[in-house]
Amino acid sequence: MRSLPLLRVGAGWNLVRTPAENGFLALAHLRSTGAAIGPVLYDGPNERLYYAIATGTAESWSELPVRHLSTNSWLVAPGMELIDDWLGGWCKLPDDDTLTDADALHAALQHSYVSAALEEAKP
Repeated sequence: MRSLPLLRVGAGWNLVRTPAENGFLALAHLRSTGAAIGPVLYDGPNERLYYAIATGTAESWSELPVRHLSTNSWLVAPGMELIDDWLGGWCKLPDDDTLTDADALHAALQHSYVSAALEEAKP
């Protein structure tokens, strides 16, 4: 059995955690606009996406259903060979120093079709 690396968040990069449905729609929007996209990790069992962004760029996102993870947070990251339909894996590999543009991600999460999906999911 392989161990999974535990990565410290907050040293040069932070994370934005989104519900998977909204996160995948935002990812599609970012790709269509050509925005900078850094590592994006899909957590299958918990239905979440994690976007790596620059430290200090997601201070006030209270209007969105996201969680900003920074100092004193840790990420369990699978290796590249551990991509799995159930477990999840990397949607965008951490293959260089690129981080997701936080302003573009914020705008994508507020895009009309992403917010419409959020409204549909409400009970």
